[in-house]
Amino acid sequence: MRSEPKSDLSAAWAAFKDNGDPDARENLILTYSPLVKYVAGRLSSSLPQTVDTSDLISYGVFGLIDAIEKFDTERGIKFETYAIARIRGAIIDELRAMDWVPRSVRARAREFEAAYVALENRLKRVPDDAEIAAEMGISPRELQSILSKLSYASVVSFEEMWIGGGERDDHQDPLAAIPDKRAEDPVDIFENAEVKEILAGAIERLPEREKTVVALYYYEGLTLKEIGAVLGVTESRVSQLHTKAVLRLRGRLHAAQGFVPAT
Repeated sequence: MRSEPKSDLSAAWAAFKDNGDPDARENLILTYSPLVKYVAGRLSSSLPQTVDTSDLISYGVFGLIDAIEKFDTERGIKFETYAIARIRGAIIDELRAMDWVPRSVRARAREFEAAYVALENRLKRVPDDAEIAAEMGISPRELQSILSKLSYASVVSFEEMWIGGGERDDHQDPLAAIPDKRAEDPVDIFENAEVKEILAGAIERLPEREKTVVALYYYEGLTLKEIGAVLGVTESRVSQLHTKAVLRLRGRLHAAQGFVPAT
């Protein structure tokens, strides 16, 4: 993000929010535009090479503009945090609209989630790949092939798992759920805390390597390639571990919310 004196940024925000100044709006877009490149770069590492990063950036610009338009400067939330979620959402929404992942692949993802939840409930432990393959009625080799294809469909963030999937505008933005200090909503606070607790428990039950991938990717900000170097495995193997972790977490959250994915 290009360096701007704090006073200049504050003045730009005030001019845009108070008066709708188009010059101030353009200044804000240019100032925060590096956020788009950052998010697009992060997402591109989990996508097929056929997806052009420049396309992701163009989708993300709309998310940045949306964030600037809707950002409430009075709420005390850091703009960068709010904008990154909006930019990511805009890119993912556009990819979904393009339907670049075959419907059959998405169906397999739901089958994996359902098999994982059923086995975990029945076995009272985390099932291994062979057990999941047997539950799905396929061979372990077929499961590995499916997971490789699903790695392209696992572009999800904890924000998406928080709201249970679907289109961004159909659900409450998790950042918007941060209570205003002047008007806290006890119901929202309770529900958000409950989801955090469920997600934390689901992460804790992940196999050790998948838990490490989640920690390094979502909390440490490493790319899949960098995680591969840390673990001493290929980037494609890390992608597969990430995919399995995401599917396990989604399945567990769905089950906790009383919804088991259909096979």
